[in-house]
Amino acid sequence: MILTVTLNTALDLTYRVPRLAPEGSHQVREVVQRPGGKGLNVARVLAALGHRTVVTGFAGGLTGSELRELLAREPYITDELVPTQGSTRRTVGVVDEAGGGSTQFNEPGPHISPEEWSAFQETYARLLRSPGGDGSSGDGRPERDGDEDGGGGVDAVALCGSLPPGVPVGAYAQLTREAHAAGVPVVLDTSGEPLRRGLAARPDLVKPNAGELAGITGTTEPLRAARAAQRRGAHSVAASLGPDGMLLVTPDGMWQAGPPHSLTGNPTGAGDSAVAGLLSGLVEGLPWPERLARAVALSAATVRAPTAGEFDEEVHADLLSRVTVEESSEPAPG
Repeated sequence: MILTVTLNTALDLTYRVPRLAPEGSHQVREVVQRPGGKGLNVARVLAALGHRTVVTGFAGGLTGSELRELLAREPYITDELVPTQGSTRRTVGVVDEAGGGSTQFNEPGPHISPEEWSAFQETYARLLRSPGGDGSSGDGRPERDGDEDGGGGVDAVALCGSLPPGVPVGAYAQLTREAHAAGVPVVLDTSGEPLRRGLAARPDLVKPNAGELAGITGTTEPLRAARAAQRRGAHSVAASLGPDGMLLVTPDGMWQAGPPHSLTGNPTGAGDSAVAGLLSGLVEGLPWPERLARAVALSAATVRAPTAGEFDEEVHADLLSRVTVEESSEPAPG
């Protein structure tokens, strides 16, 4: 199974409006409500790919209850979220149908008490030690998890998103070390100081976007920035480059991939789908270029889906065979 950690979960609301205008009144054509937060988006895409996934993190209040009710309807996902006194935040995405873009509003998360943080740590440690499942996805369909059983039945861990108030800024570094002690590889997708500190724990893969990578390394050239992140501890780096695709830098080589053409739609969650592609490729034992192609195809297919945590299956199938993966070389000194 794959374990995803979302310390700052969200009840994700998506509004679709004909045209978004500042200081105007808008008629909402469609409202979609989904369990959100980066790790939950990753889990939902993994489940759609046939991977049994366990989610943990925090959820509380009425919004947390709604989130968990929605999560219970998702096939192949096990809910191991830890209750909190504070209410789970909401995120609101407004999709402009005329322009094709989206505007995102993110509430801060609830304050996590020391007792709640301790309860999460106990849950996380238990899940890392948990035995593997029976190889089914809940309806008799075989799972696609690979033969790598990691430690205690967990094939890989994804640590995703921002930290809510009260959680130590070095939390991801701590959780990475605990996973490694259990023999489980870690994918880290966060930004700012949590990413900077997380690198020191030597995660197996980090997935920042180009801006986040520049923010912690001080260089805007993606390949140089990825190399700098490796020197700080990351084993491999997958840098999202927006419409230009993704750059992957590993000890085995460097590759860049992009979709065959640009797609318009809602880009919210596209990076989370890329993480799901990289994770699924990891547990299936795919070569790096194939993992990258899957990540790019899923990311692009998510732009065509109505909400984060979903992807257009027809677009994904079409793009997967047409994503171009090219080997990269080191930039010239200067």
